[in-house]
Amino acid sequence: MESLWKLTYLLEPASLVLIATAISVAYASASRALDYGKEMERNLDFSEASITLDRSQALMIPLASSCSLLLMFYLFSSVSHLVTAFTTVASAMALFFCLSPYITYLKSQYNLVDPFVSRCCSKSFTRLRGLLMLFCICTVLAWLVSGHWLLNNLLGISICIAFVSHVRLPNIKICALLLVCLFVYDIFWVFFSERFFGANVMVSVATQKASNPVHTVANKLSLPGLQLITKKLELPVKLVFPRNLLGGIVPGSSPGDYMMLGLGDMAIPGMLLALVLFFDNRKHKDVNVPSDVSPSKRRNYVWYALTGYGVGLVAALAAGILSQSPQPALLYLVPSTLGPVMYLSWLRNELWELWEGSGPILNEKTRLLEV
Repeated sequence: MESLWKLTYLLEPASLVLIATAISVAYASASRALDYGKEMERNLDFSEASITLDRSQALMIPLASSCSLLLMFYLFSSVSHLVTAFTTVASAMALFFCLSPYITYLKSQYNLVDPFVSRCCSKSFTRLRGLLMLFCICTVLAWLVSGHWLLNNLLGISICIAFVSHVRLPNIKICALLLVCLFVYDIFWVFFSERFFGANVMVSVATQKASNPVHTVANKLSLPGLQLITKKLELPVKLVFPRNLLGGIVPGSSPGDYMMLGLGDMAIPGMLLALVLFFDNRKHKDVNVPSDVSPSKRRNYVWYALTGYGVGLVAALAAGILSQSPQPALLYLVPSTLGPVMYLSWLRNELWELWEGSGPILNEKTRLLEV
């Protein structure tokens, strides 16, 4: 009974905000990926073609992630400034990518004049784009100075959306291969790494903070206002929410405690959501779909996958509360998202179509590029 009572911690503001944010980000990532694919297809823009993973690349991702994890585990203090600098640039670019559609919307909605300034990386650079880039740089600088968790989350969400938009899965076969490999990867590094490396590698890397290069430079130059610059940074590779958010208090926690969720726990399911969202969109455009198809069959796969993601996320948080130990989120998220999609597609006789895929959305662009 006492264990079940602990599950009420899931109703704490921090837990509810984390769940709602993760679900929203996973869907937003898939939706932005679909819009970005349509935009490239419409404009025949070859300069920003997305990467479509094949089997070998899907197998390499867990191996590359494991190597990166060990590098961060053993050498993080030595490379933290370099990692922070790389993350700063990536965050600014990702935030610019996520906000760019709103500039286009404002221009069309209010007929704004946006004079051409120059070309950068084969893209037209206008005045509004320049102002947006300045805003993104200022946002990243504010994060470097303050280290505030809200700015950290904003940049992390931007990175997640940009990643899902640029890295695609061609079919459910490659998707299943990637998810199963990452399923094993997550379990090993959370549950078994301590036996081989003397510490929980995943938890150690996830919880350590990076040195702030801005503070280091300001300290060496003896600049004024040094006390206003945070010395350590939470890198935007995870979402963090203070446990006392909105006055919520979890027994045994201190005001400095945070709940966290890695970006991979949103980005990887987000790739599956993007895949089925592409499939749903193509089926809606298919003129061969009979008009008398039952409503249950017309229901989009993405909503089943998104519901499964929410269920898996709650299960992961509940398991962490009950066991009082870190949990590999993909242990719960992979079955809860991939399972419903594959089962429903089997019931609808669409499993083979999803399994082999219908080709990337940019097939026509690829053909034109080859010509």
